[in-house]
Amino acid sequence: MEMMIQGEGIKRGFAVADGGTFWALKGIDIQVPKGELVILRGRSGSGKTTLLNILGALDPPTEGKVVFNGQDITQMDEAGRSRLRRSSIGFVFQSVALIPMMNAYENVEFALRLAKYKQDRKQRVTECLKLVGLGNRMDHMPQELSGGEQQRVAIARAIAHKPQVIFADEPTAELDTNTGLQVVKIFKELTHAEGVTIVMTTHDTGLMEVGDRVYELEDGEIIHAAGTNAG
Repeated sequence: MEMMIQGEGIKRGFAVADGGTFWALKGIDIQVPKGELVILRGRSGSGKTTLLNILGALDPPTEGKVVFNGQDITQMDEAGRSRLRRSSIGFVFQSVALIPMMNAYENVEFALRLAKYKQDRKQRVTECLKLVGLGNRMDHMPQELSGGEQQRVAIARAIAHKPQVIFADEPTAELDTNTGLQVVKIFKELTHAEGVTIVMTTHDTGLMEVGDRVYELEDGEIIHAAGTNAG
């Protein structure tokens, strides 16, 4: 099994007022296989978003090592991490942050312009919106779409430039359980259709069964891991 991301001994500390350190992550070992949907589950404050940001090259760890597709990103400077994010990573956040004056098609196409996508943009945008079940809603403005549909546009936007990994931070938090489950099932389908690796955070226990691998976090530590060869 080929690994897309491997993290060893990841710690993240923050200075506190009394001069001490608050450890948000206390030594995380994690493996993310290529082409799998990996779920980081935990309550608010468990450290899952902090871990996601480190794995996604947004923040460096205080200690530890992260290898992203063979590259040690903990040895990169900010410019190197920025290039990696632009070329190889897509992000989906709790707040979909669609541009309100652009329709669904234009929101996805704009992301391709920013990524300097060299191939046929129209074909790729249409393909991505069809993949998330919005082939007949491309002309709709964000305010004309439901919350679940807006999140689907955000997913289409994240996969448009063909990243190797998508990081999704609480992408279902604003949705009801049913709609949230639909969104996670789309993620699962994308691992097959696009060959993309997806890492998402959630506190919703109802979404666990869809993931290939689930890591449960509590107080900055992994307390349970389930899935194929999950350690």
